Amino acid sequence: MRRRFFFIPLCGIAFAALASAAVMLLWNALLPPLFNLSAITYWQALGLLILSRILFGGFHHGWRHHHRFPHGMRERMMNLSEEERAQLRARWHGPWGCCERPAPEPPKPS
Repeated sequence: MRRRFFFIPLCGIAFAALASAAVMLLWNALLPPLFNLSAITYWQALGLLILSRILFGGFHHGWRHHHRFPHGMRERMMNLSEEERAQLRARWHGPWGCCERPAPEPPKPS
């Protein structure tokens, strides 16, 4: 257990060091000739990685949490009645919902 305590942070630091080196090398190889930008240092590359993580990645705990329902949500969704599902669908397709409103159904012949 003590070995893991030291091994995991060391792996994180090694990954950050390699990623920073890769960003620096790619930036210096591609962007100065293409866009006439100046070359960057290792520390600037590390800063770019941190900045991009803040701006685009956020501080969530791994990618898996974005693809799951919150705790217990799946069970609640599976146990909805047809009427509750229709109400939820109407809210989703409402004026402030995430999706476009479905086309209205044609009137039924009487």
